[in-house]
Amino acid sequence: MLDYETLKLIWWLLIGVLLIGFAITDGMDMGVGVLLPFLGRTDDERRVIINAVGPHWDGNQVWLITAGGAIFAAWPAVYAAAFSGFYMAMLLVLFALFFRPVGFDYRSKIADPRWRNTWDWGLFVGGLVPALIFGVAFGNLLQGVPFHLDEFLRSHYQGSLLGALLPLLNPFALLAGVISLLMLALHGAMWLQVRADDPVAARARKIAVPLALAVAAAFALAGLWVAQGIDGFRVVTHPPFDAPSNPLAKTVAVERGAWLAIYQTVPVAVLAPIFGFAGILFAAGLSLLRRPGLGFVASALGMAGIIATAGLSMFPFVLPSSTDPGSSLTLWDAASSPLTLTVMFWAAVIFLPIVLSYTVWCYVRMWGKVTVAGVRASGPAAY
Repeated sequence: MLDYETLKLIWWLLIGVLLIGFAITDGMDMGVGVLLPFLGRTDDERRVIINAVGPHWDGNQVWLITAGGAIFAAWPAVYAAAFSGFYMAMLLVLFALFFRPVGFDYRSKIADPRWRNTWDWGLFVGGLVPALIFGVAFGNLLQGVPFHLDEFLRSHYQGSLLGALLPLLNPFALLAGVISLLMLALHGAMWLQVRADDPVAARARKIAVPLALAVAAAFALAGLWVAQGIDGFRVVTHPPFDAPSNPLAKTVAVERGAWLAIYQTVPVAVLAPIFGFAGILFAAGLSLLRRPGLGFVASALGMAGIIATAGLSMFPFVLPSSTDPGSSLTLWDAASSPLTLTVMFWAAVIFLPIVLSYTVWCYVRMWGKVTVAGVRASGPAAY
């Protein structure tokens, strides 16, 4: 039987894995959507791009739903406070995601070029907006979210509903959004090199290197900004880690450089940013060498390193509060009961390997290059 402290740490790791899994799988689809209007010069070429992700995009999006459900069950306080602070941003993401199922399913039903071009730009919006907003959300987490908890542990967001979006679009958060957008576009370009035939693959190869260099430069700039211009959070006193969750039982200090403390106390954590830089740059090199399969893996590792860097820098914080640091939520004091975490843990142990095995089987069964001749043979009403 796992103890409560261990369960809290395991679920912090598992939610991180779910978010990384979402970024690697559905992020690939979003990146392809962002590149769609630019790499596809004809209707057939755009159909090639869409068919490169068409069989899997809806299954990949389940990673986002699973991550949201896991946060709701494992960290209900985080779920409640985040949906208050990021309500308008989440609605914007949701409305943008509406374009994806309709765009994939209805784009080719009518042969009118204006109809198809409209849905191509809809798929672009459905990739661009979520990719940007998810990065903006991470950028705001590093700065703290304006909420506090009352004596009954009810969260109160400091801001109006209609005015909640603009404060989120601050310079550092926008930089984080640009990093997210660029790395997903790079990931999509690597996938198109694997799955699409020329000339789409050739154009994706051409754009991969500048995208990778831009991601690396923006990631380095964000690191310098966090070190020199962002106040981090540090737990000063805390009840035992296996105690019942009570966010108000701790004291928190806000100080410059606190987000970098883990790299001194746990030096192995520096592997995360190393993987971030190395994966992205190796992806560019492998693209030039025309080894897109390995380049796609390198891109995935780079994305995992960048996301892990943000998560490790914030450890143990999950949702810091900028207006009342003592109300900040950590993995130790925002967790559900031991019974809930235990039941969820065994459900994950049993079902996650099944889901992963089925996902791999689907990719194997539907593997192969997507060509212009192939999409023409499939008929005008297909993807």
